[in-house]
Amino acid sequence: MEQNDFRRTTVRVAEAEHVTADVMRLVLTPVDSDKLPDWEAGAHVDLHLPSGLSRQYSLCGDATDTTSYTICVLREPNGRGGSAEIHDTIKAGSELEIVGPRNHFALHPAPSYLFLAGGIGITPIKAMIDEAERQGAEWSLLYGGRTASSMVYGPELGQRHPERVQLIPQDVEGLIDVVVAVAELADDTLVYCCGPEGLLDATTKACEAVGISDRLHIERFAAGEAPPPPEDGEKPFEVELRQSNITLTVAADQTLLEVVRSVRPDIDFSCQEGYCGSCESRVLEGQPDHRGTMMTPEEHDEDGTMLICVGRSCTPKLVLDL
Repeated sequence: MEQNDFRRTTVRVAEAEHVTADVMRLVLTPVDSDKLPDWEAGAHVDLHLPSGLSRQYSLCGDATDTTSYTICVLREPNGRGGSAEIHDTIKAGSELEIVGPRNHFALHPAPSYLFLAGGIGITPIKAMIDEAERQGAEWSLLYGGRTASSMVYGPELGQRHPERVQLIPQDVEGLIDVVVAVAELADDTLVYCCGPEGLLDATTKACEAVGISDRLHIERFAAGEAPPPPEDGEKPFEVELRQSNITLTVAADQTLLEVVRSVRPDIDFSCQEGYCGSCESRVLEGQPDHRGTMMTPEEHDEDGTMLICVGRSCTPKLVLDL
């Protein structure tokens, strides 16, 4: 996690248009400079809305052009209000703040890729396809959606790469057959999957069945199955915020996030379920109890980070770089 991951940038909405009935495409340009921070395929930004809500959206434009960022926002009728606010109030000329880019879904170098996308999950995959093309790698895409007309970038990708892209509208062809898709992959093929929980779960099980879980990379837009809390109940612990020079007690019935925000209300958060990464914080001392699903505990430990919305502590004290 680089320091630039926490950079706040003011952007202006240069373009705001509906690309399908329920997906809005926003093109964001910098207000105070000529370029935006560099990013790589799989990255997302945290978009801070006028209401105070923060939501994460994958970058799906051209990673070689940092004069603008492109994101696509699906209106979620049963969501938590962020997508509705964007669709109803954000227009060309609006100014917003973003944080990032951050990348927890990086495209690792490989000779070959299988991309599996469902619905709005095509957004990070589209950038990955562009990068795979630049690398000269082999790749194929299976892209499913409720209907052909709901599949963002479907026609564009199908026309540009007719031999590599298979569009699978659910109302005509059903769901992506992930069991067949991963059954006989070459040993050097990596699998990248993004979309609804059903697709992620099916792909995870299919890869486990053929012994290639180590080659699967997924990104979630909702909480997965997190580890259960301990049978003997939660334990209180101390947290030191090193930058703030404050030590606090996290009671058994409190979350680490709410205690931290009691003295640092500027700390970002969104999902509060351990999958979006907005509250990811650097750990300086102590052993976190990782309970999110964005990354594995081993990946968090390797990066030296934790998600403070759901994470707790295995040691009596944690020291965070906050």
